Amino acid sequence: MVSKAKKSRHLSSNHFFLPPSMKDFASCFSEHAVKVSDTSCSGSSSSGNSSAVDHTAATSVVSSVTSLYRTRLSAQRELLVKVTWAKGQLNPLLSVAIDDGSSANALEENCHQLRKKKGSISYISVRNGEVGLHWDISSANFGAGPEPSDGFYIAVVVDSEFALLLGDLSEEFAKRFDEGELMVECSMVFRQEQVVGDAATHTTRARFREGGEEHEITIRCRGEGWDARESELAVTVDKKRVVHARSLRWNFRGNQTIFIDGAPVDMMWDVHDWWFGGGSAAVFMFRARSALESRLWLEEEMLYQAGGAAGFSLLIQAFKTP
Repeated sequence: MVSKAKKSRHLSSNHFFLPPSMKDFASCFSEHAVKVSDTSCSGSSSSGNSSAVDHTAATSVVSSVTSLYRTRLSAQRELLVKVTWAKGQLNPLLSVAIDDGSSANALEENCHQLRKKKGSISYISVRNGEVGLHWDISSANFGAGPEPSDGFYIAVVVDSEFALLLGDLSEEFAKRFDEGELMVECSMVFRQEQVVGDAATHTTRARFREGGEEHEITIRCRGEGWDARESELAVTVDKKRVVHARSLRWNFRGNQTIFIDGAPVDMMWDVHDWWFGGGSAAVFMFRARSALESRLWLEEEMLYQAGGAAGFSLLIQAFKTP
């Protein structure tokens, strides 16, 4: 059972991802009922309502991707691992941060900038014993973004347990260890994508339920500025429109609940600074809820619940310039 203090520590570890304006916006909406959309989607059907926004619009470029994984070790201790891929001038940049519970800021304090394409790091954690970080991206294949598609592995070993294995080469790497090494439960609980470009269109993929299907999510905006009378925001999941907001000069912030795989997912958007030239990013957030009667997902007690009950979160930040 997770103690109250432990929940607070995890909250502080994850809360730095959230833009201040979105935190305030979420707090405002948490006191009110959430509108539930009649639209639902499941699987990869391309039928249903199509977006009114131009599908041929240019897309933005992903500049960085951060994924947060939660692992439950055999001793029922939780471990958070943050993996960040970012675009560099010559090569993609990789960093791995491990929250070993040693302090309230363990993710920041134990962040490793992996400048070599292959290597290993080991150290002694006061709480978890020996921690080993192993990686090899020397043969990784990259697309347009900073995150590789294959040809790599990242492994985190904590006191003879594989806390995290990423990449198609990770299983082969794990075979080098003794059979005594254990695989433990691990799941992605948060993903953040930062995109850059004048094009207000972005497509990504996400899995909102453990063991569920991966879904294609596309966000499109049309119009810009105070005089854009026909401005609109459209969000599609597997090419089915699930969110459609018009007149963004008035509706530049909003929230809606959609259904993915038959379960509720809360979505919030804030495009004010993008739309009116404030210099900050447009922000889009998704969070899976465990039950329809749950309150708005950004309430603090919902972020990290005992036993991993809190749902997966996806944060997309769109910048016009790097």
